[in-house]
Amino acid sequence: MNLANFESMDAVMLMSIINMKLRDDFNGNLDELVKYYDIDKEALCNKLSLAGFDWLEGAKQFR
Repeated sequence: MNLANFESMDAVMLMSIINMKLRDDFNGNLDELVKYYDIDKEALCNKLSLAGFDWLEGAKQFR
């Protein structure tokens, strides 16, 4: 999955994809995910935050 166009994606679908990738491929490491997909972490977090999803470090996922 190419996340380079995450800014145009539906926020609920994006959150689901990001959480799945974090769980399955990145062991909950958001920094590694954004580095791998070469996306802006702040922009990703802002988009999800505007939709009501916040990064929970302890849970290692957006909720």
